[in-house]
Amino acid sequence: MQTAQGGGSESLDAIRLEVYRSLLLAIAEEMGAALRRSAYSPNIKERRDYSCAVCDGEANPVALGDHMPVHLGAIPQSVDAAVGAVSLADGDVVVLNDPYYGGTHLPDLTAVRGVWVEGWGGPIAYVASRAHHADIGGQAPGSMPLSREIFQEGLRIPPVLLVRRGEVQPDVWHLLLANVRTPVEREGDLHAQLAALEVGVRRLQELAARGGASSLAAAFDALSSYADRLVRAVIQLIPDGEYRAEDFMDDDGVDAEPVRIAAAITVQGDEMRVDFNGSATQVAGNINAVAAITESAVRYVLRCVAEAVLRTALPAGGGAMPAVTIVAPPGTIVNALPPAAVAAGNVETSQRIVDVVFRAMGQALPDLIPACSSGTMNNFTVGGLDPRTGQSFAYYETVAGGMGGGPDREGLSGVHTHMTNSLNTPVEALEHEIPVRVRHYSLRRGSGGQGLRKGGDGLRRDIELLTPASICLLSERRRHAPCGARGGAPGACGENWLNRAGKWMTLAGKVALEAQAGDLISIRTPGGGGWGSAES
Repeated sequence: MQTAQGGGSESLDAIRLEVYRSLLLAIAEEMGAALRRSAYSPNIKERRDYSCAVCDGEANPVALGDHMPVHLGAIPQSVDAAVGAVSLADGDVVVLNDPYYGGTHLPDLTAVRGVWVEGWGGPIAYVASRAHHADIGGQAPGSMPLSREIFQEGLRIPPVLLVRRGEVQPDVWHLLLANVRTPVEREGDLHAQLAALEVGVRRLQELAARGGASSLAAAFDALSSYADRLVRAVIQLIPDGEYRAEDFMDDDGVDAEPVRIAAAITVQGDEMRVDFNGSATQVAGNINAVAAITESAVRYVLRCVAEAVLRTALPAGGGAMPAVTIVAPPGTIVNALPPAAVAAGNVETSQRIVDVVFRAMGQALPDLIPACSSGTMNNFTVGGLDPRTGQSFAYYETVAGGMGGGPDREGLSGVHTHMTNSLNTPVEALEHEIPVRVRHYSLRRGSGGQGLRKGGDGLRRDIELLTPASICLLSERRRHAPCGARGGAPGACGENWLNRAGKWMTLAGKVALEAQAGDLISIRTPGGGGWGSAES
């Protein structure tokens, strides 16, 4: 820990530490509220596809808002990349989205800012905001195309200064906005991200002024240490042994062959190794996941297991987790190398990694681990020319599915699960923002798997295009159903349909098409698996 004198530390008792934990979490949550309330796009202000975090002076996470798990586990890598690439001054903001340089996929823009306090030799902390932008350029509106290389997916931004000493850099700003289809919306969302950082900086400065910078830095260290001790305590409660599982992506959007993800979890004492050897090599399509995604998925599962085993949540930062070793071989589906396409790795492969790690954990803790949830974010992008305004539009959303049944409850229906924590876009907001009509929106009754605890049902969402538009669907679990657990039945597979001129046609799980005015896209999402035998 750094101090103004270059050394020393301050100890905190349990009560003060809990106060700091709550305050830091509240700061991350307030940052998120500022971002949501000032954003332009429905993807952020309605679906809440964003995340905010507070990291210490070493870029370790200490407080993560209750936002998107797929973002939050990877944000520390973005902060580390930003700090390593740019020498930050007070008031500087770095922006990046490069998946091979601290990002996840190109639509997710991360903004990072240091926090300076009086008497401290450098940034005492960093704040970060990440938001999924509805378009970042590339070959298709929405920047989630059926790509074969990352260059097709949009504008790739390494860590660069967007704001220098409080002043927006016009060259970087104009370059970014010149490469997107909806520059007004992008500008508004970027300003919202900057506003979130401002909130975080002010609150941390107030906290340091009130309690002392040394106490704040000590709280950072103590929270990380406490989280790491809790992780070791969780691992000690898992029986020693090796636990293996595998599952498959339906396809990569280019070839029809399933794509294997395998994990071997080895537990010994208070240490755990999660080894993804045996997973498929990176593929031609865009379901490749970078290492940050795989780490996010593993961290998420461990947080869930910790709460189930200890009946208490880890501190919001999660700690550095030195007790956990992740082996993700480079050049595989779980640690892709450039220039592999990665748009769906963030949203789809992350879900399957979670499924696989949970299934392996289920061998060690069979009475605690739930059945598979829907296992897909059911990504829908649409864009074209809005006849109401004469301007380009681009829209992105995910559609919820069924939650897997668990040992003490049935799965919820029509809910976003695991690596996504977003909401639906209300029908009124969707129809106001873009030229579509929602013709059907309901639960898919009976799509959840049967069992002692039934899986939740998926959804059906039918969207009619009122103007010609480019459509892309990136979805999973159309061939391989979400599994049950402990004798429960699998959930139903999802389906995609197109109705053109009154004729229904089935669509692949991953498909791009040029839609006509009057076309109707029907997304029918998977149910969750059932838990336990219905006869037991």
